[in-house]
Amino acid sequence: MPASVTASPHVPPSPRGTFGPEVVLIPVKGFRQAKRRLGGAMTDAVRVQLVRSMAENVVAACAPLPVAVVCDDPEVAEWATALGASVMWEPGQGLNGAVGAGVERLADAGVEWVTVAHGDLPHARSLSALAPFAGITLVPDRKDDGTNVLRMPAGCGFRFAYGPGSFRSHRAEATRLGLAVRVLRIPALAYDVDWPADVAELTP
Repeated sequence: MPASVTASPHVPPSPRGTFGPEVVLIPVKGFRQAKRRLGGAMTDAVRVQLVRSMAENVVAACAPLPVAVVCDDPEVAEWATALGASVMWEPGQGLNGAVGAGVERLADAGVEWVTVAHGDLPHARSLSALAPFAGITLVPDRKDDGTNVLRMPAGCGFRFAYGPGSFRSHRAEATRLGLAVRVLRIPALAYDVDWPADVAELTP
């Protein structure tokens, strides 16, 4: 199990070089607060279980690469540790701030490449199989609007812009940095769950 990188008082920082050259970073919101837009289609208990199971699927899909989970929720931190992932504690940052801080910490620890994958990809498989590319790799969602997976050089100073239109924003950011862009449209990674209709497709 890899040592954890965290600002939490519960887990000491990792020494430089713990992770190896490439890491998958997964931002995970508190299970009880996540995906509230699904509340009209299911009970809170079912929603929490769905959120948790999707995140577990994404962690499993990262093998054999090491995984770091960036979060600000104690339950998520405990869950990530139980799965063998490192915990990066970033409270009060918001998604973009937390991911940016997580990538910076990984770069400081000697990581060369970071793949940022969201935790709501129920069909995710083989994230470690993304072929190396000397630039930014973007895997958009099915609408070419959001960015479900993003692989990048850890120390490039990338500015994250998750939210509506993030795929377009992230392409523009790669251009600003002078980095080549590769777009991969992978059905298993393009399918995310944000709305009740997405759940209906997931469980016909």
